[in-house]
Amino acid sequence: MRWGKFVVIIGIVLVIAVVYQQQWHQYLSLEQLKAQHDQLAQWRNQHFAGLFIGYLMIYVVVTALSIPGAVILTLGSGALFGLGWGLLLASFASTMGAFLAFMSARYVLRDSLEQRLGERLKQVNAGISRDGAWYLLTLRLVPLFPFWMINLVMGLTRMSAWRFYWVSQVGMLAGTAVFVNAGTQLARVEQVADILSGQLLLSFVLLGLFPLIAKQLVAWLKRKRVYQGWQRPRRFDDNILVIGAGSGGLVSAYIAAAVKAKVTLVEQHAMGGDCLNTGCVPSKALLHLAHGRKHAEALNQFGVSTKLGAVDFSAVMATVKQVITDIEPHDSVARYQSLGVNVMLGTARLISPWQVAITDASGQVSQRSARSIILATGARPLVPAIPGLTDSRYVTSDTIWQLTELPQRLVVLGGGPIGVELAQAFARLGSQVTVVEALPQLLPREDEDAAELVKQQLQRDGVVVYTAHKALKVSQRDGVQQVHIGAAEQHSRVIEADVILLALGRQPRLQGYGLQELGVVTDKTITTNEFLQTNFPNIYAVGDVAGPFQLTHAASHQAWYAAVNALFSPLKKFKADYRVMPAATFCEPEVARVGLNEKEAQQRAIAVEVTRYDIDDLDRAIADHNRYGWVKVLTKPGTDKILGVTIVGAQAGDLLAEFVLAMKHGIGLNKLLATIHIYPTMAEANKYVAGAWKRAHAPQRILAWLARYHQWRRS
Repeated sequence: MRWGKFVVIIGIVLVIAVVYQQQWHQYLSLEQLKAQHDQLAQWRNQHFAGLFIGYLMIYVVVTALSIPGAVILTLGSGALFGLGWGLLLASFASTMGAFLAFMSARYVLRDSLEQRLGERLKQVNAGISRDGAWYLLTLRLVPLFPFWMINLVMGLTRMSAWRFYWVSQVGMLAGTAVFVNAGTQLARVEQVADILSGQLLLSFVLLGLFPLIAKQLVAWLKRKRVYQGWQRPRRFDDNILVIGAGSGGLVSAYIAAAVKAKVTLVEQHAMGGDCLNTGCVPSKALLHLAHGRKHAEALNQFGVSTKLGAVDFSAVMATVKQVITDIEPHDSVARYQSLGVNVMLGTARLISPWQVAITDASGQVSQRSARSIILATGARPLVPAIPGLTDSRYVTSDTIWQLTELPQRLVVLGGGPIGVELAQAFARLGSQVTVVEALPQLLPREDEDAAELVKQQLQRDGVVVYTAHKALKVSQRDGVQQVHIGAAEQHSRVIEADVILLALGRQPRLQGYGLQELGVVTDKTITTNEFLQTNFPNIYAVGDVAGPFQLTHAASHQAWYAAVNALFSPLKKFKADYRVMPAATFCEPEVARVGLNEKEAQQRAIAVEVTRYDIDDLDRAIADHNRYGWVKVLTKPGTDKILGVTIVGAQAGDLLAEFVLAMKHGIGLNKLLATIHIYPTMAEANKYVAGAWKRAHAPQRILAWLARYHQWRRS
């Protein structure tokens, strides 16, 4: 492949060199065309077919090599062959030449460019796949844009060759006809500028705008079709109505109220959603207590005597609930009403694209209308169809907080972030915990080395870990429930469990809101575009119900875009930006990541350079007895541009914030290295990994000369 590209490049360079060395390019001028017209006309009369074919081949070569002169050849085709034959020749020759230039750029440059700019080109190609034909047609219709540049740039995208060819054939036809027609009047043309008058250029610009206008017209027709059969209210009760008071819903309502829009927020369960009541907050409170017990136990090794008795699990759960109670005012009805939000408690159901029926606890139904609706209905734990599961004592990440006694034997199905965090918490509180994960490693999205370190710590905590195993069934024997698990080509084994925790992921809440009846398009999630609009442009979706992330901060991030777009579209709209999305698993050691990791880089064939600093050498980690983990940074080869970071260790989630900021604002490792970090802190690890990168890129030749210089100064 490399040799083939090399041959193509050398061939193109040699042909261009010969053209200019022999000065053949001088014939591609208006003066030469007029001077040679009579001779060419005589050849045409004697050998029409031969001249036609030869002229076509020259035209194709000139346009394929992007040699200036295609305009002159177009004039010449009209001057020699007339409007009919000339237009046929110029139209097909220019398109074939453009196609060859397109394919050459694709063959020689596209692969290497995609390796360097993988993520950016993915976004470009997504736009090309969706609207590429419209954009290409617009560019072809306006002769102000250099055709040769369009050919090369489009070759670097994923536009199909056939689409490029036929759009170019159609798009260049009008401009080609103008020049061919001008060529039939060659004697009157003194300079090329005579052909493109101001009025003609304006006409071409308007013609070029036609595809974009047509695109908007098509979008308008689609909107009209999707709303067909629905009566739009003349007036609205609200600017925005938000369904769901989790992270996405709360932020949406907050933003709308902050800009003085009228907004109603509907919640059917508890304000704060899953994160406050059954997810982030209680799990972190439980982890804090469990980690604290583990650390207190470890103090005995360092001269601080501690005596640990049995865990009072009811007191632990009471503490967790108190934490929820302490945070509740932040998300309360009273607070949001004080901000200007109309909060309604009840079940919301869409009855039209602009109207919602709300049923309160007493069964009373009221209706509200809104110009825009934001769906933030969240997700619920996935309960798989495992034989015997429904007859067993199982809990989910939502219902585990209802436990009143510490389970002696806990089986956790699922080794993702939720499963790992809760498994470690209960193990450190005294449960015998077994984790069963179907994939080959815990935390399947993380790098293998990070997952392995977490697995080793879980095992030190007494957790039994089975990877590449699935739960086959649940049975009862002598009043004890048994979980049967198995792996490929192995006999199944049986694990006794007092409680089974399902941590197999979460599925969006799509039922019960009138989505299907209204016709809102859903797949595994609600289908949205880059502006977070559903197929009904005034209905938006954010958070777990929209994807692609199931993270509280991702829902908040989306909520800003949805609220602003809902309030100010069509005057202004913003595409949701997911380029820098951090995440963390709060087990011990913590695992935090932003951007690419090594696994994803390999899967996407993105070239990266990996720099790693081991935290066990960090002064603060040594002082705190946290000598484990690392900071791993992926950079663009040969540069300090950060493509991704994985941190494993104490306070990893906090340490990651510096890299999130750096990636968001294009700050490289050189500037990170030049930033003062307080000593002694864990944050110094970020500076040291930048230093490791700098040492790997030290200019060895310059250093060698400096060594000689300093030696000379000592003499």
